[in-house]
Amino acid sequence: MSDEVWKRTEIESPCIKVCVVHPETRTCTGCLRTIDEIGRWSRMTPDERRVIMDALPARSAAMTRRRGGRAARLKR
Repeated sequence: MSDEVWKRTEIESPCIKVCVVHPETRTCTGCLRTIDEIGRWSRMTPDERRVIMDALPARSAAMTRRRGGRAARLKR
């Protein structure tokens, strides 16, 4: 597949084509947006998208911390 579809200039997006949604946080592990943000993205104003884009670096740290491994799974 060509990457041309990903080069849309009319809408800025943090998408990196790694679309895996974390089951508990409902956040994409690739772009760090929530499912709701992804769904509304094309209808947001550029200012609304910029606020989210600015918040993404802080979300990255939260996604990379350990979640407890096997011990956490056993507690469920």
